[in-house]
Amino acid sequence: MVRQIGLDVPVPKGECQDKKCPFHSNLSVRGQVIEGEVVSTSMIGSATVVKYGKRLSGKFERWVRTKSIYHVHVPGCMEINVGDKIKFSECRKLSKTISHVAVERLNQ
Repeated sequence: MVRQIGLDVPVPKGECQDKKCPFHSNLSVRGQVIEGEVVSTSMIGSATVVKYGKRLSGKFERWVRTKSIYHVHVPGCMEINVGDKIKFSECRKLSKTISHVAVERLNQ
């Protein structure tokens, strides 16, 4: 049973029994949809994702590079490796530090 999650992303080809999968379970996604780069997959079923950005510093009148680190749950139906660009979305709190779930792998 595959369900639509309300985002314009393709459904993964794999099948999983993960209770924290938005496609094959009842996990609802809401809030922001963010793109980032996977820097670590050493956690079981999760990954560390970095989002780089720039913002203008008013005091120094220069662009400041920023970096945000997210812990993202990776469903069993998705294959994600270090260096992949992914799209992930906010969801309910899944553990102490994880409140995002991966929904699409951008570089196939």
